[in-house]
Amino acid sequence: MPVAATQETALTEHAAPHLAMPGPILLLGAPGAGKGTQSKVLMSAWEIPQISTGDILRGLRNDPEKSVTPLGQQVCTAMDSGKLVSDALVEQLVLDRLAQQDTARGYVLDGFPRTLAQATWLDAQLAQQRPQVSSSLPVIAVMVQVSYTTLMRRTTGRRTCPSCSRGYNVFFQPPKNDSLCDVDATELVQRPDDTEAVFAERLRTYDSLTTPVVEHYRALGRFAEVDGGQAMDVVTHRVMDAIVRLRS
Repeated sequence: MPVAATQETALTEHAAPHLAMPGPILLLGAPGAGKGTQSKVLMSAWEIPQISTGDILRGLRNDPEKSVTPLGQQVCTAMDSGKLVSDALVEQLVLDRLAQQDTARGYVLDGFPRTLAQATWLDAQLAQQRPQVSSSLPVIAVMVQVSYTTLMRRTTGRRTCPSCSRGYNVFFQPPKNDSLCDVDATELVQRPDDTEAVFAERLRTYDSLTTPVVEHYRALGRFAEVDGGQAMDVVTHRVMDAIVRLRS
């Protein structure tokens, strides 16, 4: 069984705290913080979907029926030209996704809201929903906080075998023999965007966009921070406890 799958299985074996209506959950974390893994655990434990704007956009682009609708054509035009999809289009796609039945008890937000404008827009939309609809609960935000050094090592330390695709990290899970794959002795490679310079720029961009969103939810009393530098299952329990506390 792959390492990632083993970790996820181990995490979900722990009893999740009961939460009848998780509502909208925004998980925040810098690149490499591990929020993707935590999202999967929450989805499995509480049987709620993940709302990912990236998945929505890719799904629309690859759907022969949706891609030719007026909305689909606008999105595909923007993506094909290398431009960012406008907030107005993203917001319409998010609204359409939230209207689906599987979001009734709640969902994990991924990639949205990314800016303060998107956060205030989403708050206003949810406030307009009928009180008896569980998804009309307000967004709560949990930040998985990891130190710069750890984030940098998680990202820049990644290596992959181009032959068997086995992954390593020179800081946390190094190969036994220098820079060679343990399985087939192929020389390991590093992705071009896993360098420290690229990582530092990516983190600066993330911080500039995310800080206003964090302060927005903090001011509303709907924000918690969890130490993401601990063991993965410990982080999971802390994230779940924070969500339950914010919903109480």
